[in-house]
Amino acid sequence: MLEELVTAGVAVGCAGLVYLMAAARVVKQYERGVVLRLGRLASEVRTPGFTMIIPGIDRLRKVNMQIVTMPVPAQEGITRDNVTVRVDAVVYFKVVDAADAVIRVEDYRFAVSQMAQTSLRSIIGKSELDDLLSNREKLNQGLELMMDSPAIGWGVTVDRVEIKDVSLPETMKRSMARQAEATRDRRARVINADAELQASKKLAEAAAAMSDQPAALQLRLLQTVVAVAAEKNSTLVLPFPVELLRFLERSGLQAQAQTAQTEAEQRRRAEADGAGAQGAAADGVDDIDVSDVDRVADMAAAPDMAAAPDMAVTPDVQEAPDAPGAPDAQEAPDGLNAGRGAERG
Repeated sequence: MLEELVTAGVAVGCAGLVYLMAAARVVKQYERGVVLRLGRLASEVRTPGFTMIIPGIDRLRKVNMQIVTMPVPAQEGITRDNVTVRVDAVVYFKVVDAADAVIRVEDYRFAVSQMAQTSLRSIIGKSELDDLLSNREKLNQGLELMMDSPAIGWGVTVDRVEIKDVSLPETMKRSMARQAEATRDRRARVINADAELQASKKLAEAAAAMSDQPAALQLRLLQTVVAVAAEKNSTLVLPFPVELLRFLERSGLQAQAQTAQTEAEQRRRAEADGAGAQGAAADGVDDIDVSDVDRVADMAAAPDMAAAPDMAVTPDVQEAPDAPGAPDAQEAPDGLNAGRGAERG
């Protein structure tokens, strides 16, 4: 009888140990336990620590309450300004209600992943390329709002969404590089022009100060010579004032003008002397020709006069008008005598 009691006690103890092992559960600190008893949700969500369930009747599902980091695959889309881009992101979310995460959605991780991809495609189509590159904070907030609204009903809250990378076509990259280079070149030119303007104002002030004290210009010149000599000792610098060079230039121009004026006067004088000599030679030739003609005429008329010395002039001849260019009848003997005298001489 005693042995039967001992055997029964051992059997009960073993059964109790097996039940205890089957019913005992441990819920970790970052987890919550959802009990389904005969397919229905139990009223309480098991907290972290040791807990018991009814084996074969209860089913315990543990839900992780930590923040989950989920990468979103790269999505290709067309922006509002018709640029094809590939954008990938990362989503940070966590479960705030373990019962809803188990009851309301089959797989909350997969649901959040698909919702993140569709939201990312939607935000790409609504945004421009400049916004994707420079205004990511606004796009991140928009993605978070688009994902958080349906996720609340699943017992999940989206902590934050970050766009990781934006992949552009190679042609767009080259165009953007040229645009950035042109922008930086423009800024450099503007800065250089501003520096030149400020330097010109300072130089104008320095020139005005040096004009009052000519010795200051000489001191500045000596300082420049010292600075050049300190860099290259074998170089000899002889500065010349700009006013001296301008004076020499004006002197050279004046000398050239005077030389040209003198040459022009000499040329006019030579032309005048040549014209006078040619006129004198022409007058001498005319005188010689007239005397020769008179002499020939006298020699031709001399025999006729000797043959008829007593020839008288008829009235008709006296009354006849003088021929143009012919000598008068009364003046003929004088001309004849002059011709004879010239022959005798």
